[in-house]
Amino acid sequence: MNKQKKKAVKIIPLGGLEQIGMNITAIEYGDSIIVIDCGLAFPEDDMLGIDLVIPDVTYLKENADRVKGLVVTHGHEDHIGAIPYIEKELNMPIYATKLTMGLIENKLKEHNLLNNTKRKVVKYGQNINLGQFRIEFIKTNHSIADSAALAIYSPAGLLIHTGDFKIDYTPVFGEMIDLQRFAELGKKGVLALMADSTNADREGFTQSEKTVGRTFDNLFNDNKNHRIIIATFASNVDRVQQIINSAYKYGRKVVIEGRSMVNIITTASELGYLNIPERTLIDISEMKNYPDEKIVLITTGSQGENMAALSRIAASIHNKVAIMPGDVVIFSSHPIPGNEKAVFKVINELEMKGAHVIFEDTHVSGHACREELKLIYALTKPMYAIPVHGEYRHLKRHAELAVEMGVPKECVKIMTTGDVLEVGEDTFEVTGKVPAQGIFVDGLGVGDVGNIVLRDRQLLSQNGLLIIVVTLDKYSNQLIAGPDIVSRGFVYVRESETLMEDCRLVVQEALIKCLRRNVNDWGRIKTVIKDELGEFLWKRTKRSPMILPIITEV
Repeated sequence: MNKQKKKAVKIIPLGGLEQIGMNITAIEYGDSIIVIDCGLAFPEDDMLGIDLVIPDVTYLKENADRVKGLVVTHGHEDHIGAIPYIEKELNMPIYATKLTMGLIENKLKEHNLLNNTKRKVVKYGQNINLGQFRIEFIKTNHSIADSAALAIYSPAGLLIHTGDFKIDYTPVFGEMIDLQRFAELGKKGVLALMADSTNADREGFTQSEKTVGRTFDNLFNDNKNHRIIIATFASNVDRVQQIINSAYKYGRKVVIEGRSMVNIITTASELGYLNIPERTLIDISEMKNYPDEKIVLITTGSQGENMAALSRIAASIHNKVAIMPGDVVIFSSHPIPGNEKAVFKVINELEMKGAHVIFEDTHVSGHACREELKLIYALTKPMYAIPVHGEYRHLKRHAELAVEMGVPKECVKIMTTGDVLEVGEDTFEVTGKVPAQGIFVDGLGVGDVGNIVLRDRQLLSQNGLLIIVVTLDKYSNQLIAGPDIVSRGFVYVRESETLMEDCRLVVQEALIKCLRRNVNDWGRIKTVIKDELGEFLWKRTKRSPMILPIITEV
């Protein structure tokens, strides 16, 4: 009798690879699919006018009857930001730890989805059964409390997904990562490890979040006579806690500014993840009642985002806070790759207004460096390694590390978004592809701006627009009025009258040519106008604006 092929589980990343952000992975076995995380990504420079990018869940919608639930590792935007958009289409039950759920509920409330979404708060060590899967939440450390790794038990074997993590032996809030549990699972036998790659290219260990607290203490001590403004990520609750500790110690009042900062801090303190001494927090309107040296302002905008509080303060368009000479501004974060320009622009504006900006040593990462990743590999001893969360260079470094740690080269796979990877004791191969492009959100429109619209926006932003208006007689197709030419973002008409006049003549000739040949099809006429004028302008100006002919008849 043939030895039956062992069962395999499918791993399908729908986002979160080749980029930092938009983390979402589907895991499938038989009639069951579970979804891990559901994050958004912020637009890249070439995505003009786009506000957010959310994952494409076509595959999940096609298999909606098999989707058993959404399991969330922690409460950062790149893991929970797309939940309201996706819940509208899939309505999955959500499983998460307490603080993570609090932050998710804020989002659901904003989208009026709270009452019809099933939610369950999970504790560490607790197991939940979803179809063919059993999932256990394991305590980890990260730059937000209540982060979890997931042990996913399936008929094909045990998968471990670390979520975003670091190993912090002295965390600010709660216990340290449950290394013991990782070791126990390693003894049972781990089929595949999906671990965070964000810092896989950094040697050594990530420092403890506590070290930042000491730095803040020193900075508060050195700047006793100045107002202090600190910009950090709204979601870094532990960082905010340490700023509050230092403020309290040095007798300062704390003001919180920035919508996301206020939302997260309110949720965190209501749920007991932030300890704020009485009468330390004051409203921004009360700031004027205290001398500058008694104030510390915690604000959003550490990434130079143009509508965040700090950027508005730097640009003097904030209605309640103005920079004064002597203010000390501390950036408590690293610029995310791609944001450096925006961050330095804000720093320059602040320095010009007389502020002293501190940029160094006030941040530690929330992600594991190489030595911590090695420890997780040593404890779990996985059969297969699947690097997740990171750009290609991070995934590549991580794959090399897995091989260093004894995982055979052919048992390490760098996946691309949309791959379907089948994993079993005797199977480890990509067997298919599902749609996973990312969907653009612009204002209230979700998915109505695609690549063609973006291409048009790029063209307009680079070369401008020429509108050609022509009026023809309904019966004889004779030219009655025009061609009139309107230029937007191409040339300044008043200074280019000869060029405009020549354009008119080119269009007129093209029109006459068409009408002589009895071409009555407007589409054809428009194409001829575009081609002839485009060629003429390229020869004359070496520019190719978007040309938009409009034909009316009377």
